[in-house]
Amino acid sequence: MGKAKKSWEKRLGGGPDKLTVDYVESLSIDRRLYKYDIAGSIAHAQMLCEQKLISKTEFGKIKKGLIEIDAEIASGKFKFDKRLEDIHMVIEAALKSKVGEAGKKLHTGRSRNDQVATDIRLWMRDEIEVLQAKVTRLQQAFVKLAGKYVDDVMPAYTHLQRAQPVSIAAYLLSFAEQLERDYVRLANCRALVDVSPLGSGAVAGSTLDIDRKSTAGTLGFTGISGNSIDAVSDRDFCAEFIFDCAMIATHLSRLAEDWIMYCTNEFGFISIDDAYCTSSSMMPQKRNPDVLELIRGKTGRVYGALMGMLTILKAQPTGYNRDLQEDKVHIFAASDTVSQSLDMACAVVGHTKFDTKQIGAGLDDGFLDATALAEYLVGRGVAFREAHGIVGTLVAECEKWGKRLGEVGLDELKQHSPVIESDVYSRLGARNVVGKYATEGAAGTKQAKEQVAFWQKQLAQR
Repeated sequence: MGKAKKSWEKRLGGGPDKLTVDYVESLSIDRRLYKYDIAGSIAHAQMLCEQKLISKTEFGKIKKGLIEIDAEIASGKFKFDKRLEDIHMVIEAALKSKVGEAGKKLHTGRSRNDQVATDIRLWMRDEIEVLQAKVTRLQQAFVKLAGKYVDDVMPAYTHLQRAQPVSIAAYLLSFAEQLERDYVRLANCRALVDVSPLGSGAVAGSTLDIDRKSTAGTLGFTGISGNSIDAVSDRDFCAEFIFDCAMIATHLSRLAEDWIMYCTNEFGFISIDDAYCTSSSMMPQKRNPDVLELIRGKTGRVYGALMGMLTILKAQPTGYNRDLQEDKVHIFAASDTVSQSLDMACAVVGHTKFDTKQIGAGLDDGFLDATALAEYLVGRGVAFREAHGIVGTLVAECEKWGKRLGEVGLDELKQHSPVIESDVYSRLGARNVVGKYATEGAAGTKQAKEQVAFWQKQLAQR
């Protein structure tokens, strides 16, 4: 194999040491950008032709050569040479080999600095749409599961202590809400990404008559960057993208934590399909929710990517710096991890059942109806702080008696507050409480039905 020529090596006295070649190459990471690099190069060549910086014949050769290279890479026939450092130089070298002199003109008016910034934005634009589609599918899985359990009740927790009763559907739809914010964050990030830096050159633009709006339009960007220095030197949009991935991972991790607990014998709230569990190499009885534990564990990878990206950006001097080569390591890692975790979560949610009999057996343990009793007293004219104290005293006594609030006789209840009447029993018991929730967006049966209908319509429009 002949010696691979670098674009810059004539400036230096000799070729780089092998250690340097291995250390500076990014081809092992950025080769996945090849389609975007080729698309950007074709758009750039078309603009050069329009500006009469290359001929129509040269443009035709360049375009044909790039399309052939694209096909070769896609088919696995293309040979990558890491001595050329990155995907940009690999493609340019292959093009020059195919079309000769015309290929040498492709890099007119551009730098690898604006070239890679363009490639990343093109990739990220597409990747955001992929992640949004996966977020939507997971939301749909939650809504479908929620539709099965609108009338079923479970305890909600604060501080991991039983708090108030809720519709199981309302619990499930809380994740649809979280994921919706993730969807919107990704959309906001896409708007920031949708700006073309191509034509910004190495840092200061070009003295040639480059038409940046032409390439931006060809590549489907909504606009061009306003400052060439900023365009090539900042990757704040990469940090934003990874943050969005990190929030998705956070929400998936919270789901995983819940369901890891809920499928234990101690809770027994849910049953996850065997296809998404593993067993033990030693203990034959085990049925482990390993995929949920890995969703939780892989969140650390995404957090690490975010910290890595922010650290790269910290205190870089203005202008392009080679540190930015590492950006792709982190954006790819974050996106790949979240993409896989979204797929896994969607599969788990789509194959999970709630054990309503098991949940119902202990539903009235823990005084889930205490707040409803306090609000009953408020409805009878008792100040809330006073009502809170009355019910708190009742709960303490019920614990001593081994009774639930609904099992206390009316006479005993009246001893604590004379305003209590027999209709209080229609407000006690977890199922009764869930039917009495009145506020919009509450976790009651009525609101859950409305929320399921809302999400079905909302998601069908995407």
